[in-house]
Amino acid sequence: MRNTRLQSTLQSEIADWFKALETVHPEDMIGLWKGSGHPSGHPLDGVLENLHWFGKRFHPDMRADALLFEGDQGELVAIEPAFFPIRWALRFASLGRTARARNLFSHLRPRLRAKGTTASLERRIDEGVLTTAMVYDRQPIVDFFRRSDDMVVGKMVVSGDPRPYFFRLLRV
Repeated sequence: MRNTRLQSTLQSEIADWFKALETVHPEDMIGLWKGSGHPSGHPLDGVLENLHWFGKRFHPDMRADALLFEGDQGELVAIEPAFFPIRWALRFASLGRTARARNLFSHLRPRLRAKGTTASLERRIDEGVLTTAMVYDRQPIVDFFRRSDDMVVGKMVVSGDPRPYFFRLLRV
């Protein structure tokens, strides 16, 4: 119970910080971005990093490679998010932080490759403020973006789940 309360407090503090950040325009997102999680007590904290998540790529046509991972030779591999049922990923997130998950994912990665872009950039209202969002094509997920100095901070919102996942992006 105490751990849940601490996670809730941390989530609330980070959400307040995120709300205070500057908005972002879609054109500002074009390019390649290196990502990292922003620990907030969310079940997915540490999962993407364990699986060698690289970040995101945004194209001039406002389409995006939502999930870019590093391949065995350091190459970037765009993964199709639809292969990961998000509700199951949230429920079993602790498994995603294990060496077994990392090993399994490295073997599955070539088969999970996206056949094209997997999300769109658009303007959306978040917490009463218009900012840029990345809307996944085949998942109930929206990433909202705000700027903090030289980085962009993302807030992943899964429809029906009250816990946002926070992450940082640095332009490569």
